[in-house]
Amino acid sequence: MGKTGVIIVYGSYGYTGKLIVEECRARGLNTILAGRSKEKLHKQSRETGFLYEVVEVTDSVALNNLLCKGELVIHCAGPFAFTAKLMIEACLQSKTHYTDITGEYQVFELLAGYNERAKHAGITILPGTGFDVVPSDCLAVHLRNRLPSATQLQLAFAMSGSGLSRGTARTSIEGLGRGSMIRHNGELVSIALGEKVIDVDFGSFKSKAMSIPWGDISTAWRSTGIPSIEVYMGVSKKMVRAAKWSTWIGWLFRKRWVKDYLQRQIDKRPAGPTKERIVNSRSFLWGKVRDERGIECSATIETINGYALTAKASVLIAEKILRGNYETGYQTPATMFGPDLILEIESTTRIDH
Repeated sequence: MGKTGVIIVYGSYGYTGKLIVEECRARGLNTILAGRSKEKLHKQSRETGFLYEVVEVTDSVALNNLLCKGELVIHCAGPFAFTAKLMIEACLQSKTHYTDITGEYQVFELLAGYNERAKHAGITILPGTGFDVVPSDCLAVHLRNRLPSATQLQLAFAMSGSGLSRGTARTSIEGLGRGSMIRHNGELVSIALGEKVIDVDFGSFKSKAMSIPWGDISTAWRSTGIPSIEVYMGVSKKMVRAAKWSTWIGWLFRKRWVKDYLQRQIDKRPAGPTKERIVNSRSFLWGKVRDERGIECSATIETINGYALTAKASVLIAEKILRGNYETGYQTPATMFGPDLILEIESTTRIDH
């Protein structure tokens, strides 16, 4: 199989990986399934007709051999804090474009450090090609374009009618006990979880929103140049109280045995929301910028469920890159494709306020 036009989906049999593979199949893309479970890959291969390869991400030789067969990888095997460095090193060696679906700000920071090496290798590094962080990155750049003098950016998101996948829950557990994070005057600053809570009008509804350490504190800074950035998630008052209470026992959540116990509980749950719940749920985003004169502007986005968006956006971006529409080096979705990228996703609306 030639390398040109081939997409490798690593972690293809995970909850979100399966959705991405389904999208690749629907769009007739030449795809190789990959991961560490032969049993799951074999089953998925029979169902989709795609070839597969069993590769441990820790096996650098096998990983490089796999990536040499593809022009681009969609990396879906998290937590990315543990796997992204292994994958990007192999991508640089094999000269394979790197994309992933992470939302971890630490991973964005890590991968940004590979900018020059990626340029030298002639590849693009584009993490966050799913719900994390395509819509929010596009919203951030859209608002910056409306107010180029902006020095402060607030972003918030909420979802209706959909739960977390096991993979997303596992990643969240790894972050327990670390509090939240914002960017202030260009620097990442740690704050207590529940320390910053605001009221957000998402357009269709209003909600309390709590600051979380979302990927945009890294990506939006590079996309917009705005030095102070905060990201919020729509929450209930009960969740705010629980977050503030958790700061007193953060030391416990940082214990490895506690995380391992919680991970085992997650493994007992369904892989993710049902297809019916995905179809019937929506995602909502809000953003506001402000400059030193006190001038403000805001906007909202309503779009499809986050998991469905991740599948469609990651494959849409992969197709663009395969067509030669890319810049080498480290990129964000909106620096590469502009703030209107999100509007290419079905039934998405953006309203300026």
